[in-house]
Amino acid sequence: MQLSHVGALAALAAVMAAGPMAMKSQVNAPQENTAELVQRLRDLEQEMVTLRAEIKELKQQKPAPAAAADAGAATSEAGATPAASSGASALLAGASVSGFLDTYYGYNLNQPASQTSTLRSLDARSNEFALNLIEFNLDKPPDPAGSRLGYHLGLGFGQAINAINATDPAGLGFAQYLKEAYLSYLAPVGNGLQVDAGKFVTPHGAEVIETKDNFNYSRGLLFSYAIPYYHYGLRAKYSFNGKYSVTGFVVNGCNDIYDNNTGKTYGVTFGWNPTRKISITQGYMAGPETSGTNAHWRQLSDTVLTYSPTARLTTMFNFDYGRGDRMVGIRRPVFWTGIAGYVKYALDDRYAVATRYEYYNDHDGFTTGTAQHVNEFTGTLQRIVAHHLITRLEFRRDVSNRPVFTKGRTPATGQNTFAAGLVYSFDSREMKK
Repeated sequence: MQLSHVGALAALAAVMAAGPMAMKSQVNAPQENTAELVQRLRDLEQEMVTLRAEIKELKQQKPAPAAAADAGAATSEAGATPAASSGASALLAGASVSGFLDTYYGYNLNQPASQTSTLRSLDARSNEFALNLIEFNLDKPPDPAGSRLGYHLGLGFGQAINAINATDPAGLGFAQYLKEAYLSYLAPVGNGLQVDAGKFVTPHGAEVIETKDNFNYSRGLLFSYAIPYYHYGLRAKYSFNGKYSVTGFVVNGCNDIYDNNTGKTYGVTFGWNPTRKISITQGYMAGPETSGTNAHWRQLSDTVLTYSPTARLTTMFNFDYGRGDRMVGIRRPVFWTGIAGYVKYALDDRYAVATRYEYYNDHDGFTTGTAQHVNEFTGTLQRIVAHHLITRLEFRRDVSNRPVFTKGRTPATGQNTFAAGLVYSFDSREMKK
């Protein structure tokens, strides 16, 4: 406000304070004083009009905070609208980024002419350096105290993801790189009912796709042949408390985004943690898996028991039984079964040793292509370097009652393999700590 306006207000206040006596004195004053007073009153009136106009203009103005103005200017310089920037920020707010690079060198003592180790799903290449998997994950879990909507996106590149998505139709394009992609909603039911919609890995089995999260470097027979890799559809998860949980799902089927029939596959998984040292998971699924027909439902029962008597020692047991599909020349439903036992012991914070034994019976040859039963033993030495870098040395022996392996070009009943794996992982959540 200008000083002249202040002076005008002060003069007006003085006149009003003087009251009638001041006005009476002015009436009795000489003529020239009266003319001067009238002029001053006119000037004061003009000042008041100007002052009111300026106050009205100030009220109509709504200046943005300096930070908002700077952000808007930066967004304009970048060529994006403020609305678009706000939408992207809301989408990524609270999200984390994680992933890893997994590479290895494998050697088969049988030296097969194909340079491929038999009965190996994701690490079959022999006598060469190979890219197992590069994975990137973007996670925003639903939050009951914030947004109940969330998502998970997992992208993979390498021979492992190629094997996982090998049964997808050729026209899927970019979807061949999707390990998982689903939306989540945490419904306000009891402790929270989470519903996921999209593509997600199977809940069955003791092993997972990511090497770093398994005891051994190579994936076992049960992971490769007894259970599916992934599903596409809906699932709902609810934890009653720290000991009991249940997950139900309805999906298109096993290992396919596009359903190969009009039926659906249904499943349920129960989790029970009776103590801090014991964990039991029981899963069951059933549904038609034969292309073009809803008959001959496949059924799968999967049991995983984990026991950790000490902080350094962990043991695990896995049992699978599947049946129901049909094969040409066999009237009854086919079936397969397998058991696996694992032991892992941490020598210290950096070194650990792990062993695995499996017995797999593909009674009708439905899963492996040959009616056989296979015994498999694996020993693994792990060393962690600087927390994020995992190195593993592994020896594995597979023996079948049928000559399904090759030694050079000659059929053989067994194979011995060595592998040296290197996995580097990262997680933005650790960087924030």
